[in-house]
Amino acid sequence: MAWAMNARLAEGPEKTGGEAPRSRTAGLVLGSIGVVFGDIGTSPIYGFKTAIEQAARGRVGEGEVLGLLSLVLWSLTVVVTIKYVLFMMRADNKGEGGILSLMALAQSAVGQRTRTILILGVCGAALFYGDAIITPAISVLSAIEGLKTAPGLSDAITPSVEIAISLAVLIALFLAQSRGTGKVATWFGPVCLTWFLSIGALGLLHIPQAPRILLSINPLVGLRFLAGHGLIGLFVLGSVSLTITGAEALYADMGHFGRRPIQLAWLFIVFPALAINYLGQGAAALHELALHPGAAQLDRDWFFEAAPVALRVPLVVLATMAGIIASQAVISGAFSLSSAAMQMGLLPRLNLRRTSEDQAGQIYLPTVNFLLMAGVILLVGIFKNSDSLADAYGLAVTGTMAVTTALASVVVRRLWGWTLWRTTLVVAPLLVVDLSLFGANTLKLLSGGWVPLAIGSALAIVIFTWLRGSAIVSEKARRERIPLTDFLASLARRPRHQVPGTAVYLTSDPDLTPGALLHNLKHNGVLHQLNLVVNVSTADQPRIAPSSRGTLERLSESFILIRLVYGFMERPNIPEAIMAFSIPGVTLDPAETSYFLGRRTIVSTHDQGFGKLQDLLFIALSRNSADPSEVFSIPPGRVVEMGAQIAV
Repeated sequence: MAWAMNARLAEGPEKTGGEAPRSRTAGLVLGSIGVVFGDIGTSPIYGFKTAIEQAARGRVGEGEVLGLLSLVLWSLTVVVTIKYVLFMMRADNKGEGGILSLMALAQSAVGQRTRTILILGVCGAALFYGDAIITPAISVLSAIEGLKTAPGLSDAITPSVEIAISLAVLIALFLAQSRGTGKVATWFGPVCLTWFLSIGALGLLHIPQAPRILLSINPLVGLRFLAGHGLIGLFVLGSVSLTITGAEALYADMGHFGRRPIQLAWLFIVFPALAINYLGQGAAALHELALHPGAAQLDRDWFFEAAPVALRVPLVVLATMAGIIASQAVISGAFSLSSAAMQMGLLPRLNLRRTSEDQAGQIYLPTVNFLLMAGVILLVGIFKNSDSLADAYGLAVTGTMAVTTALASVVVRRLWGWTLWRTTLVVAPLLVVDLSLFGANTLKLLSGGWVPLAIGSALAIVIFTWLRGSAIVSEKARRERIPLTDFLASLARRPRHQVPGTAVYLTSDPDLTPGALLHNLKHNGVLHQLNLVVNVSTADQPRIAPSSRGTLERLSESFILIRLVYGFMERPNIPEAIMAFSIPGVTLDPAETSYFLGRRTIVSTHDQGFGKLQDLLFIALSRNSADPSEVFSIPPGRVVEMGAQIAV
């Protein structure tokens, strides 16, 4: 017998991430400009400069400038516009996007968690963390470097000063995370809109200097450049990928703003502004070549020098603000990704704090924040300037993009029901572009490309170690416990003394008797008048409708089984969910409810080798996991912990 949850938990519509009413579209477009496009919006500061410096390793003339500009424009068109804005944003998981949402969608399409899909999702997520560390460093550092172009500051702004200012800005940004971003986030949209209008205007100033730059709109110009420049062309292609950094954010942030506002913002504001600015920088380079043929200085800060001298300091200030917003976007993305990974069981439960009472997405993870800050400080200290950091950027970005395309092929084939030839016709060209960009960036492996691979590998090891250790612990616990039906049958034969109140026992397997229940009976020898066995599971979708949160089944006079389901973007609240049930003949009183939790002590059985290292890592992760009472929003004063030791 089962009862549905009452109306107290079913209030309000389910969040689906669907389209907003028309009256809100303009506000969502402005909001998406500030949150979604901060990363890709700061790419003009360093993208063109890095690409033309790579081209300068050989002879640079008009053909080279036109060729690399063509690659930039068509990368924005094919990768960002066609792949992400028009194609990937259709592959939403109940309105949510991002690599883990896509992995869950692919698993749902296949019908099970396959190893291939899991590996692809983990690799994509791990590379995103590399992106989340590199983006703040390069965005802020490249903006501060623009101070050198201001009149009278070129001698005062030394590399050491640039690093000091950049570190001060970055450290302040990370320290501010615990306070939440709700109050300042309202400025993100207007600031970034001003930024895009400004960089578009800068581009328009210079295009008339060399109108021939418009020839780069022809894609054949870029292809001829690649075909005729061999290895240098591949290096340039790797640098061109810097102009599409942040494309993954369009997909990942779809759940916050909806598909249509992001598409409108990109097609009518962001894309035109970026394209015009890159054309303007290219025109400035052509103008320089025309003035000084054979002796043009191409190792210049083209973005800031495009501005009138009197406006360069204000432009640096605006660029720094845009860089901070871009950094905030990836930091918040790392928090959201970590939260989803914890719900999916890919990472241990970490301490998570809500920084807003109104917005569920406003979260703060102290451990993740500290690790990101340490990584950013380390990168700035090692690479010291944006040019060196640029070599480390491309692999993280293009690697995640390739994984996204691979997972999307599973979705369109198995979930959308596309035929094989149609899937191949659409997905194969996108995958070829992604792999070409990724392959070009592997040429920079020794000069900085190793950084995102090292970060990604470390995260992948952590995830797979946690998955392996959790599986071992669950299997051993399963072998040591008895079926719940057998336990209830034994109680029927030998009733135990009962005490007033309600006891709640959490269990990962509803078919087995919770370990905390067995230990309580063993050591205390009593049972409560009402015992709730609660199983919490995570669905392959971001959110669950409150009315479908769970089911209740009475197993005996004093035992009730409750099954609760949460989406991977939700935070479980066990007391709230339990109290929302209507149970005939039972009145649940929070003040008389105790929560019995199992506390496991993990010990290693390996003596040496890689198995020993994995055991030690898993034990360290387990010991530093968040307290279950905090994870499940259980009042600490109502918790009773029962310990057990398990060997791995």
